[in-house]
Amino acid sequence: VALFVSAHVISMLPCYAKNQKFLRLSLVRVSPRRWLNLQEYQSKKLMQDSGVTVQHFFVADTASEALEAAKRLKAKEIVLKAQILAGGRGKGVFDSGLKGGVHLTKDPVVVGELAGKMLGFNLTTKQTPKEGVKVKTVMVAEALDISRETYFAILMDRSCNGPVMVGSPQGGVDIEEVAATTPELIFKEVIDIFEGVRDDQALRMAANLGFKGPLERQAADQIKRLYDLFLKVDATQVEVNPLGETPEGQVVCFDAKINFDDNAEFRQKAVFAMDDTAESDPLETEAAKYDLKYIGLDGNIACFVNGAGLAMATCDIIDLHGGKPANFLDLGGGVKENQVYVAFKLLTADPKVEAILVNIFGGIVNCAIIANGITKACRELELKVPLVVRLEGTNVQEAKRILSESGLPITSASDLDDAAKKAVAAIAKK
Repeated sequence: VALFVSAHVISMLPCYAKNQKFLRLSLVRVSPRRWLNLQEYQSKKLMQDSGVTVQHFFVADTASEALEAAKRLKAKEIVLKAQILAGGRGKGVFDSGLKGGVHLTKDPVVVGELAGKMLGFNLTTKQTPKEGVKVKTVMVAEALDISRETYFAILMDRSCNGPVMVGSPQGGVDIEEVAATTPELIFKEVIDIFEGVRDDQALRMAANLGFKGPLERQAADQIKRLYDLFLKVDATQVEVNPLGETPEGQVVCFDAKINFDDNAEFRQKAVFAMDDTAESDPLETEAAKYDLKYIGLDGNIACFVNGAGLAMATCDIIDLHGGKPANFLDLGGGVKENQVYVAFKLLTADPKVEAILVNIFGGIVNCAIIANGITKACRELELKVPLVVRLEGTNVQEAKRILSESGLPITSASDLDDAAKKAVAAIAKK
């Protein structure tokens, strides 16, 4: 189970943050960049380009394009899927009145009609905002029957110092639940990064997944192709659920999730250019441009911190003293004066913010750079909310001198506890 936790914990951070459940969790390192978001059809295209077997599909932006795509498929049955990043599409509702973001039909004309009720309309699911998300693209795909579902993933595992294959004959369900209730159905193969996936490993995994006869060799081939994709796009995880078997004797990747190494963006420009930010918080997207990690929360005290652990501790102590954090903002280690200014601009753009708490522990961060950025931001943005600053570490005395001589209404704090108390009290006085 620990294997899956290590793979998924970072990608779940935004969900934890928005519910403030992360405050007392012990998490692994958080990247300063926002996670890359790909639509389903984009992931399928990446797999298709690597020779992985997926359903035949087309993408359409208009109802007429969807109709033509359905005709071109010449399939016995067609599946039409609204393309949004949020889950739960099948049970979602459009503001056009249409129910469900996934539909099956044998009639291409119906595909066009349904697409007309999807495109340009908002789809609301359990994972979208209340107003839903506007659908701009639909995927028109060949519908295939699945006689059996399995689970397969390749992911980076720290304990193995490299990639690992994980599979189970129980697919199409929550794999963490399978690992917890029937661990004997979870199979693992450590991949030698220099050798790659060996034939015997691929065949053994295919057999463990329950593929028999000619399908075993076919599944092994798909496994090797998925590993080729894993390497080619600098993925940290390729998860196929389900990796299915059809009555016609095909092994097909029906649904996949791909996570990418953000540090490889410089050599994966084509992949990162596909990033869909339409459904992201505009502040999060803007922050990512300046290598800032920003996640909006529901409170009114903005947090301006360097380091994910310190940011979580700051949110926790604000909560302890009766306040509510308005955000999770991590400046990272190599912060520059301009980033400080941008961070303040982001924080003050949130109308809920009634006070700002700056909590900096300067290890590789020079506190004087932070102080100069703060004074510049206060003057140029004409800051109108209370500002509490706690600085410790490198060049802290110079930083404190800059702040004290600025003539700005900045409240200094001796430690984190003192800073949180003063920020909460500042709001109470208003």
